[in-house]
Amino acid sequence: MSKRSFLKEFFKANRMVGSVLPSSRFLSKRMLHPIVFQKAKVIVELGPGTGVFTKELLKQMQPNCHLVVIELNDAFFDELQQKLHAPNLHLIHGSATDISKVLEQLHLPKADVILSSLPLSNFPADLRHTILQEVKNNLQANGKLIQFQYSRGLKKLYGAHFEKVSIDYTILNFPPAFIYTCTNS
Repeated sequence: MSKRSFLKEFFKANRMVGSVLPSSRFLSKRMLHPIVFQKAKVIVELGPGTGVFTKELLKQMQPNCHLVVIELNDAFFDELQQKLHAPNLHLIHGSATDISKVLEQLHLPKADVILSSLPLSNFPADLRHTILQEVKNNLQANGKLIQFQYSRGLKKLYGAHFEKVSIDYTILNFPPAFIYTCTNS
């Protein structure tokens, strides 16, 4: 998808698309840094957009790891379906509120990592909390939520659902981004 098409999707659904441009490779590197790829069996990606992180995940994952990608936006989903193919990739056209149902339908255990690009700060409070509860319920005991946002002021939101919340930052993205890594152990 071109930058122009990405921009079109932003203006069409800017509460669901968080940026006017796809994520940079620098943000991608920071987002994937906390993942222990040698141990991961299930990774869930929420709101992959154009698949910047998805492509990197597929490169770094072990062959026995399943990648479940959930995208709600029709245009992004269609593009992902056309350009990404792997035996351990499960592309789902749906909502982040349905992680439990999706994992159950795929006969997969809870995720080791849930990577999210959802612009949660744009969502209504009840939807944010529903998504974060769904994420928490579908992580292994030592699992991680890795979420980027364009605001540092969301630590309290994540802290309401997770015991530990750390924040990383990359200025080499437009706009600059904060990476929240959330765990319960």
